[in-house]
Amino acid sequence: MLAAGFAACNNNKLGDQPAASDASKNPDASTSNNTEHKAEDNPNGNTSVKLEQVFADPTYQLTGVAISKSGRLFTNYPLWTPSIYKYALVEVLPGNKTQPYPDAAMNSWKPGENGKNKWVCVQAPYIDDQDVMWVIDPAAPKLDKVYQQSHKLVKINLGTNKVERTYTFEGVADEHSYLNDVRVDTKRQFAYITNSGTGGIVVLDLKSGKARQLLQNHYSVHTDKDFKFIIDGKEMLQDGQPVKFDSDGIALSPDGNWLYYKPLTDTKLYRIKTEFLRNDTLSGQKLKGYVEDLGKYVVTDGMEFDKKGNLYLGDPQNSSIVKISPDLKMTTLVQDARLIWPDSYSLSKDGAYLYVSCSQIQKTPEHNAGINKRTTPYAIYKIKLP
Repeated sequence: MLAAGFAACNNNKLGDQPAASDASKNPDASTSNNTEHKAEDNPNGNTSVKLEQVFADPTYQLTGVAISKSGRLFTNYPLWTPSIYKYALVEVLPGNKTQPYPDAAMNSWKPGENGKNKWVCVQAPYIDDQDVMWVIDPAAPKLDKVYQQSHKLVKINLGTNKVERTYTFEGVADEHSYLNDVRVDTKRQFAYITNSGTGGIVVLDLKSGKARQLLQNHYSVHTDKDFKFIIDGKEMLQDGQPVKFDSDGIALSPDGNWLYYKPLTDTKLYRIKTEFLRNDTLSGQKLKGYVEDLGKYVVTDGMEFDKKGNLYLGDPQNSSIVKISPDLKMTTLVQDARLIWPDSYSLSKDGAYLYVSCSQIQKTPEHNAGINKRTTPYAIYKIKLP
C-alpha cells in the first residue's frame, strides 16, 4: 500500500541508505543528504502523456489552480503588477470566460481600504478532500510588505459560495513574510502553510484558530545561498541580483502523516512527520532534528500527491512535469515547451487528471531588466495520468 506517501523511505529504499538523518530515532541528527536524483525517462521519448489546454489568459498573470469534485475550475491573479490587474480570484466558465469569486465585492480591494475582509494579493486556491476551498492571501501587493496585517487563510463553502471563516496571522508571520501555499488535513483539522518570504512553515489549528510558525531558522526552509538558478540559458535575476525564494512548494501525504516541502530556488526536498509539527510541546531545536533530507531532485514551484503516494513536481528548467514514486524514483511525466514555469497543481476527483497552471514567471519584466519576454498566454493545462 502506497498511501503513506514515500513510506518506503523508512525502509531505506534510497540506495539502501537512511533518508537524510534517521531523525525519528535521533532528534539531534542534522546530516545533509547530497544524493542527486535524475529522471529515469528520456523526456523526448515520452509521447503517451499530452497536455490539453483548458484555460488561457492573454493579459493577466495567473499562478494557482484548483478543481472541485464536480469539475468547477478556479484560478487566481496575484497583485504583483497593479497596472495589469483585474481580479484576485476567479471561477473559470465555459468559453474561456471568468467571473470574480466568491463575488465582485471581495475582489474590489483598493489601497487604503481594510484588507482583512477582501482579497489583497491572492497567491493560491486549494480544494481539500471534502470539497472545501481554502485561499491563501499573503496580502503583499507588488511583493512588498504585508498590508495592514491582512495576510490570511480563507475557508469557502463551494455549495453556498460563501466565506465560512477567515484565519489571520498577525503576530505569527511578520510584515516581510509571503504566505505561499497551503495544504489541509481534514481528518485532524490542521492546515500547513509555507512562507516563501522569510522561510518557515505555519501550522494552523483550524478548530481553535491558533497558529505557530516553525523551522524559521532551519536550513530546510531556506534556499542554498550558493545555488545558481539557471533557466532559459541564464541565471535568473531580479534587480541585478540572483533570485532567492525560500520555502514554497508543499504537499501532504495521502494519509496526512508526512509534510513534504522545499525552497523554490534549490533542488533539495524535505519532509517531516506532521505529528511533530502539531506537538506544541517540542522545542524548536528538537523539532529541527525531525526534518528528513531526501536529497536533490528538481527546482519546483508547487507540488501535489496523488492517492497512490506519487508526488508530482514541476521542472521549469526543463519545461517538464516529473513524478517521484513512493520508492523515491523520479521519472519525467511530460516535457512540453508550453510548460513555461509550471506553478501549481490540482487533481480531478477520480485522480485521472492532473491540472497545472503555468505562470511564466521567468518571462516577466522584473526578471529581464524591465523587458517583458512573454509571447504566449498564461495557461492552465490538464494531463491524463498514465
